[in-house]
Amino acid sequence: MKKLFILSFSLFAAVAVAQTPVPLYLDESQPIEVRVQDALSRMTLEEKVKLCTAQSKFSSHGVPRLGIPEIWMSDGPHGVREEIQWDSWSNAGFTNDSCTAFPALTCLAATWNPEMSALYGKNIGEEARYRRKDILLGPGCNIYRTPLNGRNFEYLGEDPYLASVMVVPYIQELQKNGVAACVKHYALNNQEKWRGHIDVQLSDRALYEIYLPAFKAAVQEGGAWSIMGAYNKVRGEHACHNDLLLNRILKEEWGFDGCVVTDWGGAHDTREAVFNGLDIEMGSYTNGLTSGRNFAYSDYFLARPYLQGLQSGEYPLSTVEDKAARVLRLIFRTAMNRNRPWGSFTSEAHYEAARQIGTEGIVLLKNEPVKRQQPALLPIDPSRYEKILVVGDNATRRLTEGGGSSELKVKHEISPLQGLVELYGDKITYTQGYAAGRPRYGKVEQPRVDTDSLYRKALELAADADLVIFVGGLNKNHEQDCEAGDRVQYSLPFGQDRLIPELAAINPNLVLVLVSGNAVEMKWVDEVPAIVQAWYLGSEAGHALADVLGGAVNPSGKLPMSFPVKLTDNGAHAFDALCYPGDSIRVEYKEDILVGYRWHDTKKIPALFPFGHGLSYTTFSYGKATLSSSSLTADGSITVTVPVRNSGDRPGKEVVQLYIGDNKSSLPRPKKELKAFDKIALNPGEEKTVTFTITPDDLKYFDDARHEWVAEPGKFTLYIGASSADIRAQASFTLK
Repeated sequence: MKKLFILSFSLFAAVAVAQTPVPLYLDESQPIEVRVQDALSRMTLEEKVKLCTAQSKFSSHGVPRLGIPEIWMSDGPHGVREEIQWDSWSNAGFTNDSCTAFPALTCLAATWNPEMSALYGKNIGEEARYRRKDILLGPGCNIYRTPLNGRNFEYLGEDPYLASVMVVPYIQELQKNGVAACVKHYALNNQEKWRGHIDVQLSDRALYEIYLPAFKAAVQEGGAWSIMGAYNKVRGEHACHNDLLLNRILKEEWGFDGCVVTDWGGAHDTREAVFNGLDIEMGSYTNGLTSGRNFAYSDYFLARPYLQGLQSGEYPLSTVEDKAARVLRLIFRTAMNRNRPWGSFTSEAHYEAARQIGTEGIVLLKNEPVKRQQPALLPIDPSRYEKILVVGDNATRRLTEGGGSSELKVKHEISPLQGLVELYGDKITYTQGYAAGRPRYGKVEQPRVDTDSLYRKALELAADADLVIFVGGLNKNHEQDCEAGDRVQYSLPFGQDRLIPELAAINPNLVLVLVSGNAVEMKWVDEVPAIVQAWYLGSEAGHALADVLGGAVNPSGKLPMSFPVKLTDNGAHAFDALCYPGDSIRVEYKEDILVGYRWHDTKKIPALFPFGHGLSYTTFSYGKATLSSSSLTADGSITVTVPVRNSGDRPGKEVVQLYIGDNKSSLPRPKKELKAFDKIALNPGEEKTVTFTITPDDLKYFDDARHEWVAEPGKFTLYIGASSADIRAQASFTLK
């Protein structure tokens, strides 16, 4: 009888459970907006407020009572950061969090290949998902304004169109893993010096034409689920709670339905945070990096002070309803998405992707023969050399370390020296040549060796070598390519500018490999026959570099930024100190819309290496540009075609670039602006016709008086070239 009762009760309970309707917020067959509203209707005010703040260094609250999980975040954008402690910036000491390091985003931009961006996003998304992250803090798409910005290596170059094209596939493929992109740093984080308070002043034209397009593309084309605010101020308000940037532009003009997340410690005021568009506050009561109040999360600007203001009527309930809805939307897309894949971590496929992206992004800046009738130094033919000397600290330094929040703990990192030894064996000899201190956040670490002896040893060995490969440049130390401090000089550090010309004088067979995320001054450029821009290439750095130097891969990267001859040739440095770095209170963008090649072209100041520049081991010839029509109507389009032939003897890839200039306009405009590009692969002797389509949208500028985009009737010139300064074909048309 007892057994029968238990069985009957169990059946009754099972039927009752089966008949209990699943709450709408848990039903993934329901539209997300239905789920969001259902969850909101079940939540207390306290639970809604809690969604808006952190609960640890890298997580924010969920709603445990309703089974809604917290959000877990990780730094990017080049790999998934190692785990840190719950309420400390110290490492957690895990043994299973060594990631794949992908090339820095400057290298990705240098591929000029959206397919590489998609590959990047897919693979880093798999790593983030495997590590159970809901948000990856990246990609970054601030514009490269000055070569002194310590964080340029995390961004996508100086041109808004290139950055827009390259940021979108990264986001799309990352988010297919159920991991949100958190696009950063919105906006105008173009310097690290005084970044926490510097007040950026600029025109609406510069804002809309130069500094916002990549973020707009990330939102409207990439579908980004979250955005990270910048530390700096913009027109008097901090970017993490800025009415212009977050309310009027991001959420109203662009229709962004995701979450705005502070940079760590980027919130400064409860009232501004409530009304000016912030949704999740992270890292307050710290400087974002080194100090904090233990377990102070209830004291955050959007925590207890916000709750008390809501309860007293100081703040309307509609504000928390909107913020909580945005956070729930993000949770349903990520942590509560049961259909997202499992991901994978440090797989061979990921290493191969890192290597491929690296080889496509490496830029051959210069490649000349040492003597007439001799071949160029690159690619390196091992039959010509018995003794190959590798010189330079960057040949062996772990360049995934340092740099600030993008520092990575990697499972393995192939150094340039290791890659070259694997390729050329015992032909290789190494000497350090110069020394740099260890990477220290916020502090310049001096080298602890006799640098003069390193210098003398390098010159001694160079005299006996058949070929010298110098691997130098910058590293991720403070005041180089590093967060929280800009560079203090345009020249190379650690005595390299003394060593390089001495090496060239002793042994003219010199290949210079520049590892950096920034342009550098090259007073010795005429003395060095071969120069390669190698960027920070991540886990497979040595293999990728050896692939290109050895000729297994034909270089096809193009510069995503201009290399000025001298610093004052850059627009941000052509004025007074108020233009850069500012007076510690404000900075004025006096170069306005003339950023990068726009400045060089319009002011007729040649760059040392122009935007879009990159050589190959083969050659490409361009034919005549043909237009489908000589005129364009307001609702029409013009097709432009140009034949491109591989006129050399190696397979290779060429980036065909289309620029457009307005011959006459009411407001000043650059001489020309990038409007399209196409990367094509050609075998020797092969020819392809590249086709571009031009619409009136490609001809518009932002009229700040009318607050709208305008295309004025008149004549326009299109330029097709291999770089912004190497124009191979021109044609004209009229906008009617």
